Amino acid sequence: MEVHDVEMVMSAVAASQYPTDQLPEIALSGRSNVGKSSLINKLINRKSYARTSSKPGKTQTLNFYRVENELYFVDVPGYGYAKVSKKQREKFGQIIEAYLTSRSNLKGLISLIDGRHEPTDDDIAMYVFAKYYDIPVLVVATKMDKISTGKWNRQEKIIKEALDFNPVDQFVCFSALTGAGKEQVWEWIEKQCAIGGQA
Repeated sequence: MEVHDVEMVMSAVAASQYPTDQLPEIALSGRSNVGKSSLINKLINRKSYARTSSKPGKTQTLNFYRVENELYFVDVPGYGYAKVSKKQREKFGQIIEAYLTSRSNLKGLISLIDGRHEPTDDDIAMYVFAKYYDIPVLVVATKMDKISTGKWNRQEKIIKEALDFNPVDQFVCFSALTGAGKEQVWEWIEKQCAIGGQA
């Protein structure tokens, strides 16, 4: 999809605050600092629309980005950031769980995992959670420009084995620097949301 029109519509912490226009929604989840904002910015052809931060844990609400008046990207709070209090982590977890389990507009989850490392326990838990609730998942391995392309297949294998990856889901190696994987991500989004266009 060629994106021209993007609007950060709202930040929400409860169902009463979610958008009411019934557009399809794609959630993006991952550890703090995994590159969610960088992926969103690449998908919407903006350099810094979604705020990237050197301080992990900045996203503390569900942030709804309306794209081309056709769908929403929903940026959920990053997990696994040690400096956030246990109470705050539990609050984030409740916000995310309530959204993922109750939102009929949700068409799929993009689960971002740092492609340089094995998935963390939190990464695995998020994937298992999505599978339990029958949410279609696209696993995106981020920061792949930091790995030589000859090792991409090996890293993909390591991540898939750790997740016990279900072949009905899709996997994409992504680089915000080079744009590698962007078109495949958009193809998956368009399929899940049943919208036309090309990446």
